Amino acid sequence: MKHIVQFTVTKEQGVYTADGVNLPVITEGNTFEELQTNIREAVALYFEDENAASLGFSTSPAILTNFELSPALYEGSA
Repeated sequence: MKHIVQFTVTKEQGVYTADGVNLPVITEGNTFEELQTNIREAVALYFEDENAASLGFSTSPAILTNFELSPALYEGSA
């Protein structure tokens, strides 16, 4: 049983995008705060009419986001 819903977060052209790693969910926001709200809402909608256990998740899974840095952000900083 999974206890974590995981997302990879990227930022391109000023927009944050969260792509579900273990859920088929994608959402975006203009700020990281907006993205957090949108992730919570998207996860709630995904589980809205479903039994989380039947999808392999605990009844209240935590949400984990990993922010992916593009190479341009850290090239030459070493």
